[in-house]
Amino acid sequence: MFQEKNSEFQMIVEDILNNHEFQELDQELHHGISRYGHSMRVAKYVYKVSKKMNWDYEKVTRAALLHDFFLDNQLEEYGIAKTWCKHPEIALENAKKYFELDDRQENVIVSHMFPSCKVMPKYKESWLVSCVDKCVSFYEMYRFKASLVLGIWAIFLFNMVTLQK
Repeated sequence: MFQEKNSEFQMIVEDILNNHEFQELDQELHHGISRYGHSMRVAKYVYKVSKKMNWDYEKVTRAALLHDFFLDNQLEEYGIAKTWCKHPEIALENAKKYFELDDRQENVIVSHMFPSCKVMPKYKESWLVSCVDKCVSFYEMYRFKASLVLGIWAIFLFNMVTLQK
């Protein structure tokens, strides 16, 4: 049964995964992994939850996969502080270039950073993606970035101790 669901997930998002521009997200670092990997993780959890809830899981899964569809070079002019709230708009613009979206999917993408950004989720699916994105981001930051930071500090401390001798 798991294989069947995984196959269904793949069919729902296949055209997005085959999109050359979307594939470039695999080269973008995000929370210690690629933005592609992060987006896939969010989309898979959203797929599972929305299907269990008997919502329109196909559309919300697709929107979840597209929620961070931007490249770092598209945000260079904004700086770190503005990037935080600008990237949902850029992701929506990119998604609309290549895929057909309804109002609900657009709101899912543009509101996923609420409450950090001002666009509020209008739909239950938007709230779901926003919450799942935050949970996944927390996990990724803890799992991937925390170990990286701790490793750097360990090397620094080791060097300090050995230099003292």
